Amino acid sequence: MPDNSAQRNAKAYLLPVADVDFLLRDEMRGVRFGLEYEKAELSLRDWGVRSTVIVFGSARVPSPEQEALLPAAKRLAHHSRWYQEAREFGRIVSERGGALAPAGGLRDNVIATGGGPGIMEAANRGASEAGAPSIGFNITLPAEQQPNPYSTPDLTFQFHYFAMRKMHFAMRANALAVFPGGFGTLDEMFEILTLQQTRKAPPMPIVLVGASYWREIVDFDALLAHGVVSPADLALFDFAETAEEAWAAMVRRRLLAHTPAAESPSAAP
Repeated sequence: MPDNSAQRNAKAYLLPVADVDFLLRDEMRGVRFGLEYEKAELSLRDWGVRSTVIVFGSARVPSPEQEALLPAAKRLAHHSRWYQEAREFGRIVSERGGALAPAGGLRDNVIATGGGPGIMEAANRGASEAGAPSIGFNITLPAEQQPNPYSTPDLTFQFHYFAMRKMHFAMRANALAVFPGGFGTLDEMFEILTLQQTRKAPPMPIVLVGASYWREIVDFDALLAHGVVSPADLALFDFAETAEEAWAAMVRRRLLAHTPAAESPSAAP
């Protein structure tokens, strides 16, 4: 029989799903985009994640362990309280929001972060300490981001496209908590605020944690004075100083908690 090894070993003979060079062609960008959507979507469905509470904040805020061990972390030590508040927030939301006690197999208000260190780690850590699942939407970066060790492994994703990552952040969000952060935090915060302002997403509570930080970094009143936003736009969010205050603001803004206690007829409104 004539030798057909050249044909069997040719790239053309590979199944498309096994041909990495083919999948990475520019013309296949739309397919890759769809794959990034479907992989996370199906995993979230498998876990019964119906809704999330997003937590944004700086990757550079040190944990207590880092602050004690790393000299470089001392420069950011004045922000370390936000790590503790984000950790507490992750615990509170997980215990009171419905991530622990899925109704009919569905989980609500599951903590979702960017999956990295700092504030993201803290929120995932708080959820983990409560015994609840939490999500890490990681992104490939030139300085490679490593997933923190507290997001649920089956819900720890890696994206190439920022746009698809942002879509997954937004599409299940019941609420957003924004802790002090830099360019990435600002980008993600204004993305969600714009969706709210333009009514491209259902209304949801948004809380900026650390009022003095946010009022210094973003002069919201100046935006209003210049007429580029309206008073209604500035009413889209609240400020808070602690995890408890952030949770209370969300409940006040009608965040639905799905724990048995919250659904009990005797539960407080």
